[in-house]
Amino acid sequence: MARAGARPHTLARMFVDQAEIIVRSGDGGAGAVSFRREKYVPKGGPDGGNGGDGGSVIVEADEGLNTLQDFRGQRHWEAENGHPGQGSQRSGLAGRDRVIRMPAGTLIYNAETGDLIHDLKPGERTVIAPGGKGGFGNEHFKRSTNQTPRRAEPGERGVRLTLRLELKLIADVGIIGLPNAGKSTLLAAVSRATPKIADYPFTTLAPQLGIAELDPSRRIVLADIPGLIEGAAEGAGLGHDFLRHVERTRVLVHLIDAAPVDGASPAEAYRTIRKELAGYSPLLAEKDEIVVLNKMDLIPDEGARAEALGEFRRELKLGHDTPVLAISGATGKGTRELLEALWKRLHPGGGAGGTGGARAEGWSR
Repeated sequence: MARAGARPHTLARMFVDQAEIIVRSGDGGAGAVSFRREKYVPKGGPDGGNGGDGGSVIVEADEGLNTLQDFRGQRHWEAENGHPGQGSQRSGLAGRDRVIRMPAGTLIYNAETGDLIHDLKPGERTVIAPGGKGGFGNEHFKRSTNQTPRRAEPGERGVRLTLRLELKLIADVGIIGLPNAGKSTLLAAVSRATPKIADYPFTTLAPQLGIAELDPSRRIVLADIPGLIEGAAEGAGLGHDFLRHVERTRVLVHLIDAAPVDGASPAEAYRTIRKELAGYSPLLAEKDEIVVLNKMDLIPDEGARAEALGEFRRELKLGHDTPVLAISGATGKGTRELLEALWKRLHPGGGAGGTGGARAEGWSR
């Protein structure tokens, strides 16, 4: 029974990363008051130039970014002020724009009013705070009735905004498998996520996300998809909600318990999940997948581990060109190789390092 006053649980939530920054566009430069002064020209006219426009603050979607954590270290973002006008009808230089690169999918809110200013789409570039216009110099105001104007305009002030950034991430990688396959343990091992971990079905009731950082320039967003059960494609358990979330990922890690306590076959566990994926969506069943045997540390010796891996391959009739990675989420063994393999799948031809598959040999080292 639900607790009185409990908020309704929703599985449609996505990982939310937030930050708050202050942006300021540049002030426009002031116009100049100046009069032409040349030898033999006793009555030179006004020649004060206009001020330059202030720089704008521009946000640009960057496909290489998938988190807002970089904004925690830099709160203030300012464009350059426009330069003042000068004599001889010389206009001031415009201030340089400030371009802020953000992940696509960032929602930009006015932190003071709560209004949504912009929803940043992939490949998009937009002005979030326009620069102030430069002021006119006195040359602009000369008329037949006023041949010696002595006024010029100050530049317009720039725009200062406090922005709340909210990124709703869709994970790069979805970790799928039966309950108790070790998905939450794996996510905790490769990221700073702290999912609830225990030895019973449906420990994870909502998708949990974490960011695995291979190095400062390479990050992968992973989602621990709650354990699927047989019949999930027909809506059994919480299947439809979970399968919809899997659909939004780019690569799947199919995690298999290599040593299930009930003595079940790891290959049969694999077939069960594959059946649910295909039953829900043929396109989902064709999604790029890395098969991973987990909990290899529970198999007592190296020979038994190699045999378990070989038996798994034989039962599924996997060819030698189909990699199966062997890992232990609990000890971290093999997780680095898994991350490198995922990076290569996500960035074909552009990844560093990596492996086509982990071998069972060498686990006792």
